[in-house]
Order: sequence, then C-alpha cells, then structure tokens
Amino acid sequence: MGAFPINQLDAQRLRRGLADLEVRAPQRAARVCKRAREAVARVAHEFPGDPTTGLLDQERDAEERFAGFANHEICPALDPVSGNCELYESRPMTCRVFGPPVQSEGALGVCELCFQGATDEEIAACEMKPDPDDLEAALLRELEERTRTHGNTIVAFTLAS
Repeated sequence: MGAFPINQLDAQRLRRGLADLEVRAPQRAARVCKRAREAVARVAHEFPGDPTTGLLDQERDAEERFAGFANHEICPALDPVSGNCELYESRPMTCRVFGPPVQSEGALGVCELCFQGATDEEIAACEMKPDPDDLEAALLRELEERTRTHGNTIVAFTLAS
C-alpha cells in the first residue's frame, strides 16, 4: 500500500519481470500494465517529480513532498483478486526486505506488525543487512552510467511505460 521510491536497478528488474510475464501469461501482463497506466493517470498531477520521465525530484524538499504522496495507491503489480504480486521474482529491494528491521535513513526501520511488544534490543538483534557488501550500489552506478538515467522513480511509472 502506498507508492515508494525505487532505483533504476529495481526498475530494470521490474521491466524484465514484466517482459517475462508477457511471454508466460500475456493477459496477466496486460492487466498489470493497465493498472500501472491507471495509477499514473491518478497520481501524475501531484507527482513530486517529472511526470513525463517518471523520475522523482532530487531537490532538498523532494523527500518531504514525497512523504504524503500516493499513500493509498495499491501497487500495480499486485493482483487485486488474489493479493499476490504478479512480479514477485522481480520485485524491488524495498519489497524484498519488508518486515525485518533494516537500517534506513540513520534509524532502524521495522514493520510495526511484526514486532509488537518487542523491546528495542530484541528488534535490533533481528536487524537484517540486505546488501552487506554494497553490491547493489555498484550495479546501480554501472546501470545509470550505461543508460544515462539517474534517480528514483515509482513502480507505476516503471510498469506503465
């Protein structure tokens, strides 16, 4: 629930996953694309970035403007009937690490539903390091250099194009 920023590596994985779904299950892929286009149409007027490219602004106040953006949007990759992710194998890093405690913006982010009643120490003991060797960052830099596309976007813009 809610839009969240994804990097260009996540976007590339999603596009590849969608292309694979188009081969395996064209009707399902078409429904994902339709949901993505509908989501973009709903949020483009308030998108805190360039609605033509789908890239989020990188200015100082951009994070603040994004904080309240599209909080009630459902991810277009989610099948509304089953609730399953149609692109599960290609999902963004945020989806891959959702639940366990993860360092984010200088604090330990945690799903409040997963650790009810746990102490801060108990939560910290469960911290997950999603990319301890920082391999994603190196791949992201390489991809951005190769494609000359820099910055974050959201799932809907990635799948609608």
